[in-house]
Amino acid sequence: MSALEPFLFADFLGTATWLWLVFIAVVASLLAFDLGVLHRENREIGVRESLLLSAGYISAGLLFGLWVFFQKGGDASMDYLTGFLIEKSLSMDNVFLMAMIFSFLAIPRQYQHKVLFWGIMGVIVLRAIMIGLGAALIHEFSWILYVFGVFLAITGVKMLFSKVDEHPKLDDNLLVKFLRKHLRVTDRLHEERFFVRQADASGKSLLWVTPLFLALILIECADLVFAIDSVPAIFAITQDPFIVYTSNIFAILGLRALYFALAAMIHRFAYLKYALALVLAFIGAKIFLVGIIGKIPAVISLCVTLGLLIGGVLVSMYKTRGQPLEEDRKDLAT
Repeated sequence: MSALEPFLFADFLGTATWLWLVFIAVVASLLAFDLGVLHRENREIGVRESLLLSAGYISAGLLFGLWVFFQKGGDASMDYLTGFLIEKSLSMDNVFLMAMIFSFLAIPRQYQHKVLFWGIMGVIVLRAIMIGLGAALIHEFSWILYVFGVFLAITGVKMLFSKVDEHPKLDDNLLVKFLRKHLRVTDRLHEERFFVRQADASGKSLLWVTPLFLALILIECADLVFAIDSVPAIFAITQDPFIVYTSNIFAILGLRALYFALAAMIHRFAYLKYALALVLAFIGAKIFLVGIIGKIPAVISLCVTLGLLIGGVLVSMYKTRGQPLEEDRKDLAT
């Protein structure tokens, strides 16, 4: 054990290596239990199961925040919870886009969990790269935080003045056109497979990708775009890479689990984007206020963020009261 101590307590990005290893072990255990025990077979996930699974992930994320409190202190745990809330809320539009992608490519519900699961694996890697790059930039150029602040404020203003039902159209999407042009995509699904071998027009056997793999690429790209907002937002709260990364990943784990319930009621949160706009503007302003009034306490940041998001949810539920779930809409349409 003594031989391991120098490694376990060595500093890695401002945090002891053993704390990073605990985080990796917890996430790996959750994913292994999810895929290896709960979803060994491809099947449709109902709303009730989605809510229960999400509650489990959220509980794990909150318990990890409690563990952060004992290991790194109260301010660090407050920053973690603030980042957790912001990342989960900013990903709401991501859920809508994922539902659009699955609908556009006609992916049945029983295969959607596989795409989302492997999407999480990609997110874990991509967020690590983006956060590592962000931490390196801030370390070398501290003024980059002011760039983040301006970017967040501009993003918040754009969201504030955008329309409630303003969403992208995938038919004319340049990325979709590029992928269809440069990849051999089958014209139908092959159950849960991402790749298949089949003959082309000349009879030559070639490797093709299925619409399921195309959905995975589009979801990974969508998450990369949304990360451009969320990563600067959490860096504006704290520059601790451990807090930034762990809060991001735990929020995403819970959101992917909640997808199947949330996709059916996403229209009920239509006005949440305006609360998010105010959150981003507040976080952006925090950076500039440090030089005027000093650092804003972490508990105040958490309370303001939580208050704005709860307000956005309540307004959304009130404004959209009486509207049926998405599944009920489809039943009525048929």
